[in-house]
Amino acid sequence: MASKSILNKKSLDFLERYLNNAAPTGYEWDGQKLWMDYLTPYVDEFITDTYGTAVAVINPDAKYKVVIEGHADEISWYVNYIADNGLIYVIRNGGSDHQIAPSKIVNVHTKDGIVKGVFGWPAIHTRDKSKEEAPKPDNIFIDVGAADKEEVEKMGIFVGCVITYPDTFHVLNGDKFVCRAIDNRAGGFMIAEVARLLHENKKTLPFGLYITNSVQEEIGLRGAQMIAERIKPNVAIVTDVTHDTTTPMIEMKKQGHVELGKGPVIAYAPAVQQKLRDRITETAEKNKLPFQRAALSRATGTDTDAFAYSGSGVASALISLPLRYMHTTVEMVHREDVENVIKLIYETLLTIEDGETFSYFE
Repeated sequence: MASKSILNKKSLDFLERYLNNAAPTGYEWDGQKLWMDYLTPYVDEFITDTYGTAVAVINPDAKYKVVIEGHADEISWYVNYIADNGLIYVIRNGGSDHQIAPSKIVNVHTKDGIVKGVFGWPAIHTRDKSKEEAPKPDNIFIDVGAADKEEVEKMGIFVGCVITYPDTFHVLNGDKFVCRAIDNRAGGFMIAEVARLLHENKKTLPFGLYITNSVQEEIGLRGAQMIAERIKPNVAIVTDVTHDTTTPMIEMKKQGHVELGKGPVIAYAPAVQQKLRDRITETAEKNKLPFQRAALSRATGTDTDAFAYSGSGVASALISLPLRYMHTTVEMVHREDVENVIKLIYETLLTIEDGETFSYFE
């Protein structure tokens, strides 16, 4: 599978619809419905939980359980304060970047639908260059075209309404996927494609496979913590994004060297179980799949940590997708990296045996 393209038109149509759909942290359910609809032909059943994590299951009666996981939520903003003049001030819902906000169009989500607005900013002509302010969380604001607070409220906007960017999917130079929320709906897409390949290639697994799309990763791995306790897996292979460090203003001595188009990134960290990680690297080498390595110190900062330290401990590993411009509206990944993450997870699953412990002491 090292050179053959695996993404077909149906896959790419789903990816575009899935990325374009808004699924901010705490409001992931519309995206989860799209995801489950796509997966329905390829799996046996679904599990959902109170907060919206969705799990597609193959072989649900098997005692030995393997999870492959991504997270479904995207960063966003909350309405925090509505001024008397109708301007709206915000707080983060996840790690939203205040520096990219000025001049961006936004969608304010109300119970009656979307209200359009813009992050306003003083014109360059009116700013004093000697004491020019940078965008900060406490000085950025949204203008929905209202004259006063009362008019804003008549639009159905209130404190707590969630705000997303409407930027949609496109392709640069034939092979670079660009959109907001590739972090980490690319993960949900890739694990769904693994399920599709298993079905289409008629592969029978000797264990239960739990294809898990967790919620609330962006505010502390919360969805993964909950679903790990419910599934109680034996093994978890998590996929998320990681930084391409080859663009300007990134120090490789601190961030490491990761590059778009050079393959999936296999993590080295205390939460990553070494024997499982070695299985992944050996699988990549055997199948001639390109890969990169990254050292992540105390924690991976991904749902890997939640699975690894759940229950009495779960053998967990992290396969990351290189990405440029994280937490902006122009997140960028390479099509070949997307395909190679899918292939690497798929091929690794085919090596796992029923009851395998990945114990250091056997």
